[in-house]
Amino acid sequence: MKELALRRKVYDRTLKGLMYFCTALTCALLVFLIGYIFYRGAGTISWELLTSQSSYINDTIGILPNILNTLYIIFIAMIIVLPLGVGAAIYLTEYAKNRKVVALIEFATEILTGIPSIIFGLVGMLFFIQFVGLKQGILAGGLTLVMMILPTIVRTTQESLKTVPQSYREGALGLGAGKWHMIRTVVLPNAIDGIVTGCILSIGRIVGESAALLFTAGFGLVLNGFVQSLQSSSATLTVALYVYANERGETSVAFAIATILMILTLIINLAANLTGRKLKRK
Repeated sequence: MKELALRRKVYDRTLKGLMYFCTALTCALLVFLIGYIFYRGAGTISWELLTSQSSYINDTIGILPNILNTLYIIFIAMIIVLPLGVGAAIYLTEYAKNRKVVALIEFATEILTGIPSIIFGLVGMLFFIQFVGLKQGILAGGLTLVMMILPTIVRTTQESLKTVPQSYREGALGLGAGKWHMIRTVVLPNAIDGIVTGCILSIGRIVGESAALLFTAGFGLVLNGFVQSLQSSSATLTVALYVYANERGETSVAFAIATILMILTLIINLAANLTGRKLKRK
């Protein structure tokens, strides 16, 4: 018995040591990657880089068009996906009666979240550009991103709605409230933290997406207005990073863009955590 207990103790300590080693290795790799990107890119970031556009005539490089294109595509994607995603989640959770169909739809959304983004890019190019007739631009890229993040919005909203106690619904209905009034005034306010967190994480995916936008939004580095960029080739920050790193050989500019994207990602994740905590306190 003592020998068996000793073996178990050694086994537990070995597994615990391996777990700590893997955790430390993962954190060290993360810190190394973030530190290396900041080290290579922070020194290249300048006011001129952030507020100008690239020009062969003036021999300047600027990423202002790419920053604006990123904001444009976030706006287009979110203004379309929010009503669709939240509305679909409300219907599936509160109104749908056929649970088999609901389970099938939930299974399909889980499958869609695991499909590589390059597949969405090819489908978006074939459907929105070849079939519908849209040109490469913010509109085609935004619609492609809607297909990508719609499952995430639907699933996060569904899970948030399911966390609202059933007694809240029964109490509101017992007081004479209608179905939609109960959902609007009782269910949604109590599930808003998960909905907002899912939206912020979806924005983070939009900011870091490049593969799907290569075929739909295009490679254009020219400064365009919002309306003009809808139907003209407009590169986001991630696409611009690919262009400068692989086609133009401007690795310093690519690292500067990567640094900006890293800062945006950290800000978005921090905002998601802070928003979730504040809404839970309320």
